[in-house]
Amino acid sequence: MVAISMSAGAVARIRFAVSCLWEVVASVRVLRDPGDHAVHLPWVRRVRQPLVQAGVIEEDDALLWQLVPAPPGYLADFLTPPPTGLIPDLAAELAALRATPADTVRAHLDLYPGDRTPALAALYADPPAGLRRLSAEIEAYWRIALAAHWPRLRLLLDADVTARARLLAEDGAAVLLNDLHRQVRWEGDTLLVAQRHCLAPDVADGPGLVLVPSVFVWPSVLSVSTGDAPQLAYPARGLGTLWERPRGVPDALAAVLGRGRARLLTELTGPVSTTELARRSGMSPGGVSQHLTALRAAGLVATHRRGRTLLSARTDLAEALLSATA
Repeated sequence: MVAISMSAGAVARIRFAVSCLWEVVASVRVLRDPGDHAVHLPWVRRVRQPLVQAGVIEEDDALLWQLVPAPPGYLADFLTPPPTGLIPDLAAELAALRATPADTVRAHLDLYPGDRTPALAALYADPPAGLRRLSAEIEAYWRIALAAHWPRLRLLLDADVTARARLLAEDGAAVLLNDLHRQVRWEGDTLLVAQRHCLAPDVADGPGLVLVPSVFVWPSVLSVSTGDAPQLAYPARGLGTLWERPRGVPDALAAVLGRGRARLLTELTGPVSTTELARRSGMSPGGVSQHLTALRAAGLVATHRRGRTLLSARTDLAEALLSATA
């Protein structure tokens, strides 16, 4: 159990961030032990072979693969520098990774058990060169495994931040922290995290805790206590349907709304953009927009803006309608 004492000022500076590097690191852990991450098996089946063919995983000289062990092995904190905000930028995060001081890299590598592999030994001997190599591997990994899925993943992460920010506004930090995960709880002025391999200092006058919603960290949590800001990566809401194939549309619902509108309503399992709905349904973005306008007018869909994106979600009335026709 990790116990992190937080001052009132640190609690007031809790913030959310979305990170590409967190998804890279957490998804490599999934590939290491897919049986422990069953919800992501459809993704594993799609990407494993292309990654193997590219030499990014399951190779003795693959640096990223050597740095990310199967759970619950130690994970070097320098792999996930604190993300700056809600707009993820892989290039900026990789620049921060490459700027990690050599002493920090070596100190974290000293925490890995056993003898160093040749890849890790080379990183230890020359951290700047090793970090450049690691950055290139991560770019290749991202291109093969995550880039095509990122719009969908990003929407899920953004929706989680929206929901939890509302919880923070309505009920306060204690309720927010206790709602993150079964391994996390807030007691008095202490954040308790049921996790190994974390030496967590108190958070008194620093920048505050960074909460990072993650798709691939499920079903656990990951934390970082060293560096400029402590971080806690937790599973984002809505993962259960992330990799599902399109479902059939209930005939009764299609008879009332029309098949196109009924299809869109069944696809609105969480806040979704018009572009994503078009991808899921095979309709044009213009056609999706017209159907959403009609569904909003009927009180079945609510839409809100997230940055430059409009996200639509089912209303309680729509949920009741779907339940009645299921």
